[in-house]
Amino acid sequence: MGNMKIKAKEKDGVVKAQVQIKHEMMTYNAAKKKGIEANFITSVVAKVGDKIVYELSSSQFLSKNPILKFKFLAKKGEILQIAWTDMSGNVVKESKKIK
Repeated sequence: MGNMKIKAKEKDGVVKAQVQIKHEMMTYNAAKKKGIEANFITSVVAKVGDKIVYELSSSQFLSKNPILKFKFLAKKGEILQIAWTDMSGNVVKESKKIK
């Protein structure tokens, strides 16, 4: 758990980002059947420097290993930082240089 694939490419000042988060996304119903606790991503935040460029508050209905696509203004060479939090309190952070 905790691996992300991050792509971020700039063209004319606009960055297209694609992030795949590897997470089981265990819903309440699926967890109940397995006799375990539900655990899914509850929030995702993307930043460039101190500026938040994307923010997501999610529920159990986000797919397993979700792929997020978004656009924002930034420059080539800046660092895109992604952080997600799940119900278990796990926080995963990764970053990628914008190409």
